Amino acid sequence: MLSDQDRIFTNLYGVHDWRLAGARARGDWDGTKEIIARGRDAIIEEMKASGLRGRGGAGFPTGMKWSFMPKEIGARPHYLVVNADESEPGTCKDRDILRHDPHKLVEGCLLASFAMGAHACYIYVRGEFTNEAKHLQHAIDEAYAAGLIGKNASGSGWDFDCYVHRGAGAYICGEETALIESLEGKKGMPRLKPPFPAAVGLYGCPTTVNNVESIAVAPTILRRGAAWFSALGRPKNAGTKLFCISGHVNKPCNVEEELGIPLKELIEKYAGGVRGGWDNLLAVIPGGASVPLLPKATCDTILMDFDSLREVRSGLGTAAVIVMDKSTDVIRAIARLSAFYKHESCGQCTPCREGTGWMMRVMNRMVQGRAEPDEIDTLEQVTRQVEGHTICALGDAAAWPIQGLIRHFRPVMLERIEQYKSRGATRMAAE
Repeated sequence: MLSDQDRIFTNLYGVHDWRLAGARARGDWDGTKEIIARGRDAIIEEMKASGLRGRGGAGFPTGMKWSFMPKEIGARPHYLVVNADESEPGTCKDRDILRHDPHKLVEGCLLASFAMGAHACYIYVRGEFTNEAKHLQHAIDEAYAAGLIGKNASGSGWDFDCYVHRGAGAYICGEETALIESLEGKKGMPRLKPPFPAAVGLYGCPTTVNNVESIAVAPTILRRGAAWFSALGRPKNAGTKLFCISGHVNKPCNVEEELGIPLKELIEKYAGGVRGGWDNLLAVIPGGASVPLLPKATCDTILMDFDSLREVRSGLGTAAVIVMDKSTDVIRAIARLSAFYKHESCGQCTPCREGTGWMMRVMNRMVQGRAEPDEIDTLEQVTRQVEGHTICALGDAAAWPIQGLIRHFRPVMLERIEQYKSRGATRMAAE
């Protein structure tokens, strides 16, 4: 269990003052000038040594991502872009950082931008986050007024500007290159890679796109040291993580815990347990709607970190834990997600544009049982034709929930088909 002195987000629940005075009382903006004085290379090496992996879903090492930026600043400026588009169903962690601890993010933007040679940072905020964007803008204004950012930021000699950009609430703009396109005023459509953003990003300049949580934890890591952070969690899955627990639990919540905490302990300790008790559990989606669900048998022992979940053919994703008890129509739940991905596809890639609609329509029939048993295998084959054949990962996100359903709940799907047939036979006999 994570001890209180090791928590990074000390105002996650908004109990204390979120403004600059409150943030400083909790240790933010402490010694920022001295951290910058260590130099760009030292900051990047410290981030690498910490073992921090991206908190937006992919889990790529953050320090390594920063190191991809060109060492020399040429004719093209460098940019940091922070992804606050948080549109993954079940995920609500970045929202609480923006609302209750915005100065952690602003300070992180300064330190990360300096490490990458960027004088400007753009924070792309999901359009529906009205109050969150207001709090963030207020925190930025306070930081400018206090001399913490702007010209000679924090007395470091580094000039730094931070801008908030409001999106229009498109899930696809959570993908880093679609986010860049949207920032440039175009349709939010993912770009082909390579070139990667570190070479050709925002306005054709070297750019790094990071998740809110990845940037917000950086100042604390740099203050307390890589050794402290890497000692938390498990090997190759270091540090703390914000978990969003929702669905059929007694107390839905956000909580900061160590990576590698058992899923059962996470749910029972912080979310008040599954509604009706642990034995009433049917399945859990462990990392936001785009990762395959896990049946109860797996949930009994699984650890919540990147590698453990990958071993059981799921993923940590954003660590948004969606709990389903036995009252859930699991086929209908996955069909609902299929409708979401069909709606949010940008339509650029044929497998995704056509496949998401096809999968949604078949899933809607599966909910009723209005299908043949061999269509389950056909559906699975189509998910394989979509997965890995698109520019961005939305195709994978649409395919994986269905693959998880077929992998773990095929008997339920077959039973639904048999029920539909027997109802039809009964009706015919009655007629």
